[in-house]
Amino acid sequence: MTSEEILLVEQRDAVRILTFNRPNARNALSSALIETLRAELRAADADDATSVVVLTGTDPAFCAGLDLQELGQNGGNLSLIGDGDIPVGHPWTPLSKPVIGAVNGAAITGGLEMALACDFLVASERARFADTHARVGVLPGWGLTQRLPAVVGPGFARRMSLTGNFVGAEEALRVGLVTQVVAHDDLLDTAVEIARTIAGNDQPGVRALLGSYRRAEEHVAEPALRVEQQTSEAWMREFSPARVAERRAEVIERGKAQNAHR
Repeated sequence: MTSEEILLVEQRDAVRILTFNRPNARNALSSALIETLRAELRAADADDATSVVVLTGTDPAFCAGLDLQELGQNGGNLSLIGDGDIPVGHPWTPLSKPVIGAVNGAAITGGLEMALACDFLVASERARFADTHARVGVLPGWGLTQRLPAVVGPGFARRMSLTGNFVGAEEALRVGLVTQVVAHDDLLDTAVEIARTIAGNDQPGVRALLGSYRRAEEHVAEPALRVEQQTSEAWMREFSPARVAERRAEVIERGKAQNAHR
């Protein structure tokens, strides 16, 4: 794969590795990247030679969320959140196979939602997590308001969402957002080794068990995802790309001011 590709695809035995590859944009989600990721996940699910998917990012970030430059110009990438072909509250059509998130750096807003949509997370010591929807005036539509409190508790989730502050890797481990923190250079190999362990099990059994976990959560998750969808749709009726561009500039300036006082 060439470095110009926005999503890198690598196969290691029965493990498919998908890597966000827009490092200069901190792997922000353009329309093209969202559509490419969805297509590659469908391909991995249909591939009999693939048993587990690992999702990660090219350093320095895992994913900075929606590309705010595109969002502020025309909102094109935002329109893909409510894609009718994708189940409500999901960034992609759920796979029959496990997806492991290998979080190598910052996972912010839509990037945090991408991470939460994975079946579980392994983190580098450099991983950081933040929900900055409130800072830029965008509402979640990929299930954050259901999945985040489900893993870290409602109080901690509300604190993350309402402040927009970052949570480091060790704190993420403490609150249950990630299952393991490893040295940065060991992250991908660790995630692949876990994936190979899963791939070595009986695959019909793995998929049936994973499906059982998901169905057991539906009675709680589905109503919450519907509420998020309704809230997001109501917000989108008032959506202004210009307002997002304005808020983006304010956030950048605030970040510069905070750095200047350190």
